[in-house]
Amino acid sequence: MAVSLHEITEGNRDAVLALRVAPEQERFVGSVRGALADAVAYPHAGPWFRAVHADGEPVGFVMLSWNVEPQPPDVIGPWFLWKLLVDRRYQGRGYGAETVRQVARLVCAEGATELLTSYVPSNGDPAGFYRRLGFVPTGDLDGNGEVIVRLVLDSRR
Repeated sequence: MAVSLHEITEGNRDAVLALRVAPEQERFVGSVRGALADAVAYPHAGPWFRAVHADGEPVGFVMLSWNVEPQPPDVIGPWFLWKLLVDRRYQGRGYGAETVRQVARLVCAEGATELLTSYVPSNGDPAGFYRRLGFVPTGDLDGNGEVIVRLVLDSRR
């Protein structure tokens, strides 16, 4: 599986903005356009984002808070997986899991010892997805009541 992370450019922007999750997932993920608006609205959260490509085609989007000073409850960090979206047409192919693995390697190379993320606890939530990747609950909730989970990073991998 050839998954790669690319900067969003004029050449891929429209294709990335057109990515959509299934309607029943929208309450958990939102849209790429909304994520990019959040990046502008919260520059202090250190937004770092990329288009997820598979075999040269945009299939998803990922956004992190990149090495920021935590400011709970608004900014969780220092390394926080803020958004992960795989288009409904490409789900179930391992692209999301591979994206998280690549992000984990990137932040680990920057000195991170853990990667945090959160999810809305509800029927159909992504808890199982994150659990399969090794994330465990921290016992904390973010300011919106989302469950915060942690992936411990091992630089020896």
